[in-house]
Amino acid sequence: MARQRPLSPHLQVYRPQLTSMMSITHRATGVTLTTGTMVLAAWLVAVALGGETYAMIALAVAHPLGQFVLFGYSAALIYHAMNGIRHLFWDLGFGLTIPEVYRSGHIVLFLTFLLTACLWLAILA
Repeated sequence: MARQRPLSPHLQVYRPQLTSMMSITHRATGVTLTTGTMVLAAWLVAVALGGETYAMIALAVAHPLGQFVLFGYSAALIYHAMNGIRHLFWDLGFGLTIPEVYRSGHIVLFLTFLLTACLWLAILA
């Protein structure tokens, strides 16, 4: 008979940390970007199909819900890119101590908010 072995620690055992939350968010934004890119491709197809089809898509994008989705897509894109650059630095051997990891995490979050805000201020201006 097999021995009863302890289960490995689960998410409920550990307090959420910046590093774990950013890792989970990086994966979630990757999924979001995949879905959003398919929507972007559908928009390009609508452009190719002509004015009537494009007008329907443009109406959906102009709706507040469409604007919210675009905002989320742009925030996910910027976060994923900034965090990807952070990972590239890690791959090169930079910023691997715990204080540096947290500092770079805070920088990624700050840049995500700043760049997303700048993008949307430019769009809405």
